[in-house]
Amino acid sequence: RARGEPVHQAQGLVAPDVLARGTFVPPTLIEVDRIERLEREVFGPVLHVVRFRREDLDRLVERVNALGYGLTLGIHSRVDGKIERIVRRARAGNVYVNRNMVGAVVGVQPFGGEGLSGTGPKAGGPLYLYRLLSKCPADAALAELHAAVQAGARVPSVSHSDALESLRDWALRARPALAALCDHLASLNPVGASVGLPGPTGERNTYRLFARETVLCLAESEGDLLSQLALVLALGGKALCTRSALAPALLEELPMAVRSSLTLVDDWAGGGARFDAALHHGAQEARIAIQRKLAALPGPIVSLHGFDPGEAPLAIERLLVERVVSVNTAAAGGNASLMTIG
Repeated sequence: RARGEPVHQAQGLVAPDVLARGTFVPPTLIEVDRIERLEREVFGPVLHVVRFRREDLDRLVERVNALGYGLTLGIHSRVDGKIERIVRRARAGNVYVNRNMVGAVVGVQPFGGEGLSGTGPKAGGPLYLYRLLSKCPADAALAELHAAVQAGARVPSVSHSDALESLRDWALRARPALAALCDHLASLNPVGASVGLPGPTGERNTYRLFARETVLCLAESEGDLLSQLALVLALGGKALCTRSALAPALLEELPMAVRSSLTLVDDWAGGGARFDAALHHGAQEARIAIQRKLAALPGPIVSLHGFDPGEAPLAIERLLVERVVSVNTAAAGGNASLMTIG
């Protein structure tokens, strides 16, 4: 109201004396001129409305992503192409299409957000219990996907990283252990897979795995830093390192595809660097100091995953982003499969 934006509220639903006894908000609709007006989450019967031109849809989704919150997203459309465009670009833990946005069911719509709305894992998802352990089998994510296949779900083949292949080929010349690690990590990569989850008739639920976009790599030795780099590249992400961690001669020696997936900064804790997970090889005392610096950074919580010096960083499940898309298939003209039920 202070900015002159239209605010519409339902009147007469609650007696004035009841409202006077606490802080209540009646169902409220607020028209805003741009999405950036929303600076924080509001949990209540409040709906913000933004008008946009059809050709600006992709840009609008990017602006929503830029807010940093990613719990749920609702889409209502009869155009499959438009739905897929939004789903492909959205960074939200749970996307609901042509249905309400509440009532997530364990094993059907594993629930959890990303960014400022959650760090993972998804409650009720296949990786939930593994993420509660300090260590778990390196193939945990793939094992759960294979279990889903045995239950009748379909898992497409996952993508492989060209940057990882370049690192492996480079390592074959003088670092056979690193080359072997690259091969092993490639065999464990679940990124790109999608699994159809069980659910009621007239609804399609799909569980998908993505890589965290940028990972901070911290190590006290060159070998450990390269192994972290292999893990990040295996999942298709990008690595962030300090310039002092990589000798100029080594950096120059790395293949171009690897260097293109690597960002160097002078000080990762300065506030200018952006990353959504961190890896550390080294002593426990150093790790505690790093955790304090991470906790002081603005923005989403960044999880730190530690390893002993020389330990292979096989924590695949720690660098995964889980998303679920739930579609009401009976909403847009009906579901033809329903006609087969006698």
